[in-house]
Amino acid sequence: MATANPTFHQEGHIQVSGGRIWYGVAGELGTGKTPLMIIHGGPGMSHDYLLSLADLADERAVVFYDQLDAGRSDRPNDPKNWVVARFLDEIKGLRNALDLPRIVVFGNSWGGTLAAAYAALRPAGLERLVLSSPLIATKRWITDNETHRIALPNDVVTVMKECEAGGRTDAPEYQAAVQIFYERHFCRLKPWPDNLLATFETLNLECYFGMWGPNEFSCSGILKDYDGTNGLALIEVPTLVTCGEFDEATPAACAHYASIIPRGEAVSFPNSSHLAFIEVPRAYIGRIRKFLAQG
Repeated sequence: MATANPTFHQEGHIQVSGGRIWYGVAGELGTGKTPLMIIHGGPGMSHDYLLSLADLADERAVVFYDQLDAGRSDRPNDPKNWVVARFLDEIKGLRNALDLPRIVVFGNSWGGTLAAAYAALRPAGLERLVLSSPLIATKRWITDNETHRIALPNDVVTVMKECEAGGRTDAPEYQAAVQIFYERHFCRLKPWPDNLLATFETLNLECYFGMWGPNEFSCSGILKDYDGTNGLALIEVPTLVTCGEFDEATPAACAHYASIIPRGEAVSFPNSSHLAFIEVPRAYIGRIRKFLAQG
C-alpha cells in the first residue's frame, strides 16, 4: 500500500493558455476502468504529495498533472493566469490531449475547488467525483481554521498574533508556530513523508501567496472572496466528499457541502487531518475503491 514512486507509463507536456503543463499517467490508458484524474492543491503545489493514489492504477489509469505555475509545469507567474476559469481550461485541455471521453475526477484542497467547479459545468463523460478536503468557500475555511488556531497552546497563539501585528510573518518563531498548526491540521505524520516534502521543496510561493496568502489559515490573495457553494447544487454525478477528523476542511463543513450536492455523501477519517490519503492510506484508498466500484 502507498506507492512511493509509481512508474508513469506515459508523461509529457501539453500547451494550455499561459504555457505548458506537465502530466504523468500511472497505469495504461485504454485499459481497465474509467481513468481517474487527480487535481492537486496549493495553489502552487505539485502532484507529488498525491502519489499514494497511484495504488488505484491496478484497476484504472490514474492521471496526475501539475497546474501552470506549479511542479514540473511552466512558471510564467503572471497573475492574469490565476483565475478559476483558466485552471478549468487545463482540465479540458488535458482531457482532449489524452483523449479521455469518460473520466472520474479527484480534487484535493484547492484542487477540490477546481474539481467542484468543473463538475458544476456538467461536462460530458464525467462519471464520478471525489472532493478531498475541498476549499469551497474561503470565508468558511478561514472561520473554521481560526477556531483551530485559537485552540493551540497559548504561547503559540501569542507568538502568531505578535508577529502578525508587527508584520513579521517571515520570522523564524512565527514559522515554527505555523508548523505546530500544520502538524495538527495539515499532516499529523511524523516525520512527513518524502513525497510531501518534495511538494514543499518545489512550492511556488509567488503563486501561493498571490492566490492564497502567507499560510493555510490566512487568505489575502485572489481567492479571499471565493465562494463556490451555489455551484454544488449543479453537480449531477455521484460525489464523495472526504476529510480527516482534524482537517482544515472540517468534517462539519464537508458534511454541509455534501448535503447540497444532489448525489453527495461525506466521510470523515479518524486520526487524520488534511491529507488523510497519506495519514491513513489503507482506510482511505479502500474507501475510494468502494466508491468507484459503485459506478
